[in-house]
Amino acid sequence: MNLLEDSWLPFLLRSGKVEYRPPSALADPDVINFALPRADFQGAAYQFLIGLLQTALPPKTHDDWLDLLMEPPSVNALDKAFAPFSSAFELDGDGPRFMQDLDSLDDVKNATVSGLLIDAPGANGIKNNTDFFVKRGRVEVMCDACAAIALYTMQINAPAGGAGIRVGLRGGGPLTTLVMPESSTASLWERLWLNVITQKEATQKGQQWTAPHPEEPSLFFWMANARISDKKGTEVLPDDTHPLHAYWSMPRRFRLLFEEVDECPCDICGRKTNRVVRELRAKKQGANYDGPWIHPLTPYRRDPKKPNELPLSSKGQPGGLGYRHWSGFVLNDEESSGAIAAAVLKSYIDKQKLVTQERARGESIQALLREARLWVFGYDMDNMKPRGWYSVEMPLVDIPQGQQERLRAWVHQLTELSRNIAWMVRTQVKNAWFSRPSDAKGDMSAIDNQFYDATEPEFFKALLALQQVLQQDTPPPHIPPDIAERWYFALKREAMRVFEGLALSGSQESMDLERATAAHRQLQSFLGGKSKGSKVVSDFIQQGDFDPSAKAKRNAASAATTTGDA
Repeated sequence: MNLLEDSWLPFLLRSGKVEYRPPSALADPDVINFALPRADFQGAAYQFLIGLLQTALPPKTHDDWLDLLMEPPSVNALDKAFAPFSSAFELDGDGPRFMQDLDSLDDVKNATVSGLLIDAPGANGIKNNTDFFVKRGRVEVMCDACAAIALYTMQINAPAGGAGIRVGLRGGGPLTTLVMPESSTASLWERLWLNVITQKEATQKGQQWTAPHPEEPSLFFWMANARISDKKGTEVLPDDTHPLHAYWSMPRRFRLLFEEVDECPCDICGRKTNRVVRELRAKKQGANYDGPWIHPLTPYRRDPKKPNELPLSSKGQPGGLGYRHWSGFVLNDEESSGAIAAAVLKSYIDKQKLVTQERARGESIQALLREARLWVFGYDMDNMKPRGWYSVEMPLVDIPQGQQERLRAWVHQLTELSRNIAWMVRTQVKNAWFSRPSDAKGDMSAIDNQFYDATEPEFFKALLALQQVLQQDTPPPHIPPDIAERWYFALKREAMRVFEGLALSGSQESMDLERATAAHRQLQSFLGGKSKGSKVVSDFIQQGDFDPSAKAKRNAASAATTTGDA
């Protein structure tokens, strides 16, 4: 199977129908999404096609990028653009195979194809019978299409796997951040092209841009002998590779074993096929990525006080993803907090500047560049063990040129206040529950998550309000009082609701009312900015220039008026 020529990807059409077609179908305006059978496959398909567009149609400038956004290529034109790279995308055969070792790996034992799945139980889990929740034997056979996307998913996300089993270029279980159109009916072309960047933006320090070529082994490692890392000095550094290699990283040495069979259903997608993969060969000591790698689709973080240390990719965490992470994903802040937004997010902000220069090109283009969402997804890994898969969407805002720093400072104020209040809610719930709360064991993060989930809609309302303020000719130096006041009272309201729901909702027999009442009183004092340790609250009120008691008086007066009218 050739991954550029054969119909192997499931595309979702506007009619709701799903059709298997070759990658060039993404240029069909009736195609609006993928329809992969697994969430990690769906995310991988986006990265595969973005990498393919980046390789076959790399825009030199933002104007070149805008031209193709306005006038997308036809399916036939895209077929012609992909055709020169077809030799690098053969999944089977005697020559180079897509993301597989050039060697047939005959000297290693065959393993089950489920080894391509990040969430499949490992050898130790099977040996020790610890595969309690994700059972062995779920996937024993894959069709060639599912095997192809599973292979790609593993290579770009490869987690730690033990001695000699190499981790991915971005580290195990990296997060991916993509820009998505606000409209749910946007074409797949728009969804993908929004995440293509210019040649300069794709080139890291120390790399030299050259026109991508299918036989270039520094771009596609599988076109040459494996880069074996059995000794020091064999590490793969950014300046050893083509600038686009990050999209095609290959840390693992695999060889898929194809079989011709009578009709057999795939254990993943359920389609019946005559060509399946039951086994593969895997060998240690593949490409060992090291050095200052920055993948264009992933946010990173570094310690500003230690500029010589390598940047670390953002990864999924047990607490999930939410608005408290928004700034680190979107706003580049390498010098202060150390947050490095993905190149695709930086590029999106630069592309927004084109809107004011391109008004003649139509309102739809302006809307597409100004109205977008952030899609963040990836595994939460504990070394080689997946704890979960996260996929969330959050709004993006139109950030006026020169106002990023101010927005970053304002967002930091909002999230710092919520972080401190979340901590206090958890602390006081524990004080209500336990006579010796400091000795209480167990994961209490669910309390924080409940609070963050409840306050997330209000955060994005505040963010959109801040966007409008920053679009003024002379924005104020501080968060406007009305926005600060709404955010403060939203946090205070939800803090009390979460606390009361957890600490005061149990049976009278199991509740210590004296402890619960004391904890309630301490939380109220903290939220009012009047207790020891509540400086972050009192500072926010002072900087926001609003009077919390004034609103209480207004509410009381309104209630009295309503009662009198009744």
